Amino acid sequence: MNLVESGRKKIEWVKQHMKVLNTLKEMYMDEQPFKGINISMSIHLEAKTAYTAVVLHELGANVAITSSNPLSTQDDVAEALKTYGVNVYAKRTPDEELYWKNIDKVLAIKPNIVIDDGADLGVRIVEKYPELLENIWGINEETTTGIKRYKALLKDGKLKVPVIDVNDSYMKYLFDNRYGTGQSTWDGIIRSTNLTVAGKNVVVAGYGWCGKGVAMRAKGLGAKVIVTEVDPIKAIEAVMDGFEVMPMDEAAKIGDFFVTVTGDTDVIVERHFLSMKDGVVLANAGHFDIEVKVADLERINVEKKEVRNGVTQYTMPNGNKLYLLGMGRLVNLVNGDGHPVEIMDLSFSLQLEGAKYLKENKGKIDIDVRPVPYEVDLKIAKIKLKSMGIEIDELTPEQIEYLNSWK
Repeated sequence: MNLVESGRKKIEWVKQHMKVLNTLKEMYMDEQPFKGINISMSIHLEAKTAYTAVVLHELGANVAITSSNPLSTQDDVAEALKTYGVNVYAKRTPDEELYWKNIDKVLAIKPNIVIDDGADLGVRIVEKYPELLENIWGINEETTTGIKRYKALLKDGKLKVPVIDVNDSYMKYLFDNRYGTGQSTWDGIIRSTNLTVAGKNVVVAGYGWCGKGVAMRAKGLGAKVIVTEVDPIKAIEAVMDGFEVMPMDEAAKIGDFFVTVTGDTDVIVERHFLSMKDGVVLANAGHFDIEVKVADLERINVEKKEVRNGVTQYTMPNGNKLYLLGMGRLVNLVNGDGHPVEIMDLSFSLQLEGAKYLKENKGKIDIDVRPVPYEVDLKIAKIKLKSMGIEIDELTPEQIEYLNSWK
């Protein structure tokens, strides 16, 4: 099977299971809401992302897409996507220079709408192509890391267009961040190592929505879960959820698996590596490869070699071997297929609705970073429930009146 055939099979598979996105496509097909509109996308380029680009294209958009991480592109999917009429500039490679060249190619279409994951497109526009801002109606951002960067741009007065905070929309973070990250992170770890999780100490760094999902799934696999946190409120939450909480300096000595989910830098560093047991597995589920400090591993190791696909063995000065997954990049995408299809169906349906909202309200939205309107969340939730064959109750007029009354 060649690359295109392999990629098309993957795209057609997810198409069958992205029922919310398919419903929206059917609703809007006659309308063609994106006809004549240029959409630039930078999202991890695997089958679910590819099918989203296909739907946008089928709804009239001129789409140019690249990946949002040098190692998260699936080359077969990228090649297949070209056959659907989408402009694709992406290759799985650690070559950072090529990555940025592809970012530039995606922006060359002079987008009206930007769909971003991690804010690399937006930051690139601000730093190198500010003239593009005249044509851009708004940006959709997918991730926690990206929202942090866009809010920093806003604070510094450099954000000149509205940003739809898809990440903090209810139908995204309650499901994608928790159930998506939880399942896909462990999928990537287990697929790469083929090791037992049950009975081992799993250290989860960060107890936001993604960390909650990773910890929950580790517990389900039979692990003893330890959480490290800097936020006292989240730390208490982790304790009350049944997990042990301690500083990373202590956890480093007893952990068997380490998963970073903080979105910050230097979470696991030299002193931690030097105190770890033999055979420790290190994985990062955050956006950038900065949480597990790979530079420290590179500097202090006495031997380095790839022992399995996506698994690098670092031998420490004391002889202990540490195993880094996916070069410290997003383990669920570098070493796996990313979030489950049905989870990304919700997130990418929000992306489509967010893009439609930007188009219909161009020039009317304040320059800010805010989630999609609540009505959009409700719309996606209702379509999802219907696709699952689930019905729920509705408030009666009397109940509505009671809830809105002060008496």
